[in-house]
Amino acid sequence: MNVASPSPPPAAKDYASDQEVRWCPGCGDYAILKAVQRSLAELRAEPDKTVFVSGIGCAARFPYYLSTYGFHTIHGRAPAIATGIKLANPELDVWVVSGDGDALSIGGNHLLHVLRRNVDLQILLFNNEIYGLTKGQYSPTSRPGTRSPSTPQGSLEAPVSAAAFALGAGARFVARSVDTLQKHLPGVLRRARTHRGASFVEILQNCIVYNDNVFGDITDRAVAEDAQVHVAHGQPLVFGKDRGKGLRLRPGTVELEVVALGAGGPGESELLRHDETSRPLAALLAAMAPPDLPMALGVLYCDPAPSYDGQVGEQMAAAQSNGRDRDLDRLLRGGHTWTVPG
Repeated sequence: MNVASPSPPPAAKDYASDQEVRWCPGCGDYAILKAVQRSLAELRAEPDKTVFVSGIGCAARFPYYLSTYGFHTIHGRAPAIATGIKLANPELDVWVVSGDGDALSIGGNHLLHVLRRNVDLQILLFNNEIYGLTKGQYSPTSRPGTRSPSTPQGSLEAPVSAAAFALGAGARFVARSVDTLQKHLPGVLRRARTHRGASFVEILQNCIVYNDNVFGDITDRAVAEDAQVHVAHGQPLVFGKDRGKGLRLRPGTVELEVVALGAGGPGESELLRHDETSRPLAALLAAMAPPDLPMALGVLYCDPAPSYDGQVGEQMAAAQSNGRDRDLDRLLRGGHTWTVPG
């Protein structure tokens, strides 16, 4: 008797395409690609039911390097095209890959609406605070003073906070990670995939050519423990070397402050505990940045709600079941019509 043995679990390499990966040597996109492939393997994603949609920019080459379906679309419009794909075939697992310029400049309006509609997509925003593909112009997330070909005297603009933008647009899942955190990033991606509705993940990514080490104050090994707080639902906001620091609300205010733990200082019981269902807390965490406060990494907010595509499907099923307007010719000729004389 023949006994069917279970197929072996997929490996990350099973999701790599036959295309040569072509980014600048040392680009953070390589690390993100590796994390995505690992996550797909751990999720046992079906390649023929998985779609990656990108816009324009360095990050937009992503669909070429995955053995899934993919669309390399136009500048800023990836969320709109991904929405159409999801509505046309809700069974597909649709991912959107975009850079900070692509998503928050020309694509800002599309990103806003896909988040507020809560379409069931995973939206990955690679934030390197620069336009890389077009040779280093400042982007919506560039910090004041950024010198670039388009701001030779330094940028004067206040930058957009990607996570704060997503929360303001009504996103129900907002997370943040770093390209080089290869233990942390895949876990965030898996959480995003299991969330039903729009999942927004900001990934801090290094552009080695045009904005090298822009996140050095957060990611360098010498400072990382003091410059990052890894949030987990229900856990106190503790960080620092030997977990010697914590976050709490400054007494009498709604502002966060760093406190030293132990040696007569407050204990963990006096610290804030992360509640990923709290939008006000997520907004406070999204706004934190060195040197005064650590950068919050992990799932900042997760509060599921019915997805747009799911509701559209229910609405269509209800309309079809009542038997009205099922004859297209009758529908077109009904109501107010007129005849154009020959």
